[in-house]
Amino acid sequence: MGAYARLSRRLVGMEGNSLSARLRERRWKSLLATFPDLPSMRVIDIGGTQSFWKRHEEHPAHVTLVNLLPQDASGPEWLESIVADACNLPPELGEFDLALSNSVIEHVGGHWRRKQFAEGIRRIAPRYWVQTPYRYFPIEPHFVFPFFQHLPRSLQARVAVAWPLGNYAGLRDYDAAVGHVQNIELLGRAEMSRYFPDADILTEQALGLTKALIAVKR
Repeated sequence: MGAYARLSRRLVGMEGNSLSARLRERRWKSLLATFPDLPSMRVIDIGGTQSFWKRHEEHPAHVTLVNLLPQDASGPEWLESIVADACNLPPELGEFDLALSNSVIEHVGGHWRRKQFAEGIRRIAPRYWVQTPYRYFPIEPHFVFPFFQHLPRSLQARVAVAWPLGNYAGLRDYDAAVGHVQNIELLGRAEMSRYFPDADILTEQALGLTKALIAVKR
């Protein structure tokens, strides 16, 4: 796996000054350019983290993070965290100026859940930004393995327990690996257009290839 590991490290990046870190910073700048009034918005961030917002000085007036599990409650007063299902957002949340989501829709669990997720995003805010890794980028971003997403599930699980890189680098239990690989379904452009028919589908480029898709409604 040595050659694969070197290729994966180069394309995705495993160090602080990595391609991934540069892409995250580029994404933030693109978000600000797309929504220049972001600092005055009420934002709902589905699956977001406090660290993401704390890294940037140009924060909105108020950000609500939505996750399935409780988050650290020690953040600044302009940042709150709630526990909720992104595919069934409670109506008492009200409305927001902007709905934001990075790398979540591919985890929610099947077509109907993704459809509910997208409908909730479109309902809760007039503008949105929904990013997801592109299915046909050569390195799968969660396991950092070339063409991992195109392998049979059983082989994906075997790779996951042996592969030294990615979000599941310490995973050694095959049954647990099966659960993780079944929980990730990367999307293509046609699927994103179907879930977000009123959006522009933008691309995030890396090394001349499409690395991620972003559904944006301005």
